[in-house]
Amino acid sequence: MARTAHIVRKTSESTIDLSLNLDGTGKTQIDTSVPFYNHMMTALGKHSLIDLNIKASGDTDIDVHHTVEDTAIVFGEALRQALGDKRGIRRFADATVPLDEALAKAVIDISGRPYVVCSGEPEGFEYCMIGGHFTGSLVRHVMESIALHAGICLHLQLLAGRDPHHIAEAEFKAVARALRFAIEPDPRVDGIPSTKGAL
Repeated sequence: MARTAHIVRKTSESTIDLSLNLDGTGKTQIDTSVPFYNHMMTALGKHSLIDLNIKASGDTDIDVHHTVEDTAIVFGEALRQALGDKRGIRRFADATVPLDEALAKAVIDISGRPYVVCSGEPEGFEYCMIGGHFTGSLVRHVMESIALHAGICLHLQLLAGRDPHHIAEAEFKAVARALRFAIEPDPRVDGIPSTKGAL
């Protein structure tokens, strides 16, 4: 069965059209109208091996927050939909990714129970403007929105970092790599990887 999803979400603040294929090769076509976010979501698709197409627009004349958040919400919903009952997946995974001086670690459990812990970002990172529009605070907000709507437990820890661009990119790539292995089919798993019989 194909592990794919296509979701269109329209509100008074944004319009998001997103499709993904969990068993892809990391091909992406991203246009969120927020250049740095395009860069981050391209990296997320590339390093998770999820084929990802996003067309998003919104009230970016006010702030990019709504468009960024709503894109993350839809990505999370699509991820959850494409995973189905999660039969046969590895479920748990972690990844540690460097980018020059920055080092980020992500640990994921495709648990059905959303939970997010983010730690280690330097003081003031949340106020940094990256690429002219994207604030450091949005990294955590994106991760929270994805995890809450996908139903996953995510621990994201920045182990080192100084440059805001490098910090954000290392964090996105660490999540991508952990996600890649967590959603991957494991030939040794028989059924749903939970003692409860459901995730």
